[in-house]
Amino acid sequence: MRNLVSTPDKQAYVIVCGNEKGGSGKTTTVMHLAVALTNAGYKVATIDLDTRQLSFTRYLENRKIWSHKRGIGLSQPDHFSLGQVSGDLISEREGEELEQFTNIVSRIERTHDFILIDTPGHDGYLMRLCHSMADTLVTPMNDSYVDFDVLGHIDSETGDVTDVSHYAKTVREARRHRRRVDNGLLDWVVMRNRLTQISARNKENMLQSLKDLSMRLGCRLAEGFSERVVYRELFPMGLTALDDMDEETLGVSPRLAHLSARQEVRALVATLKLPIDELGRKRAQARRTWLENADRPIQDMGVLAD
Repeated sequence: MRNLVSTPDKQAYVIVCGNEKGGSGKTTTVMHLAVALTNAGYKVATIDLDTRQLSFTRYLENRKIWSHKRGIGLSQPDHFSLGQVSGDLISEREGEELEQFTNIVSRIERTHDFILIDTPGHDGYLMRLCHSMADTLVTPMNDSYVDFDVLGHIDSETGDVTDVSHYAKTVREARRHRRRVDNGLLDWVVMRNRLTQISARNKENMLQSLKDLSMRLGCRLAEGFSERVVYRELFPMGLTALDDMDEETLGVSPRLAHLSARQEVRALVATLKLPIDELGRKRAQARRTWLENADRPIQDMGVLAD
């Protein structure tokens, strides 16, 4: 089993999938990332924070059931979910959720290479806390101005971004909080979902608006998943586009759409630049060096030419 850091002080790399708008593809995204990392040999833990829907938890349960029925070995992360909380006051419910979450993280933060967190589609204390502890934040959004409004507002005539929205401000504050706590750096990737295969005016306008917004927010852009029926078909079986695509696994013969979906997922993983290849490891090491030397004068860090 590969470890990102081989010392007793290792910390898991945290990936959070967040967006305050429901239906953006968070669960599909985090499931595919979890399987990609598990298949690569890393020790992966996953946490489902959506105590009402628990879609991520059901996805993994479907995977176990299908694996048993078909007699096939499917990689599985160590999964955790929060139980339903009680209490008349919001503060009581938030306190109980925080205790559950803290207990889970304390068990896995030094035993796993990656922690992946699926957040609910609404604002809340625990959601904001997760954002502030993320190393990589992935924000899936459907390629439409309805979903764009979660991140920013545009001028209806020019298409120029006029202001950032509530969720973008939440991420900005999470970044500030992270820097205050441990000088940590949050890599924010906005992922465009449900991309059409044909060139359209709306698609081009959306791309330009997102580029404008990314300059304001300091986020990166990534192409995500097309509007493919295959992703919805895989959920009841708990399968992903990265699993072996044969009749034994699927129950039916694979189609070209399955292979195209696999390429989309692989392209996304490459874009995220996670510490799983040489480039990703260099980025992770640079981040650790920065944190270790944050209080030292820059001249002493060996980053300036003589």
